[in-house]
Amino acid sequence: MLKHVVLLKVKGSVQGASREENVDRLKAALTALPERIPEIRVFEVGVHAFARSDNACDLALYSGFDDEAGLEAYRVHPEHQKVVALIGEVASERRVVDYWD
Repeated sequence: MLKHVVLLKVKGSVQGASREENVDRLKAALTALPERIPEIRVFEVGVHAFARSDNACDLALYSGFDDEAGLEAYRVHPEHQKVVALIGEVASERRVVDYWD
């Protein structure tokens, strides 16, 4: 399985919403993707559980795909691109790693 991990740090306040509100918006948007993108095999979204520190991220995404074609289909899917646009608006940092299981 090809695993795709994304870590996001959300800005303090964007679009009149707090960091926590924007984290919730991102989580909701991401959580909706598996029912819309059939190539997704595994999908988990988690919010940082402890007190915020400078080196902590706010949200983690762990997803899995059969192969590179599945990951690419996910990457370019219009529903995913909507979430990417939201990430661009509210995230200050994004880190990604893809690896084979």
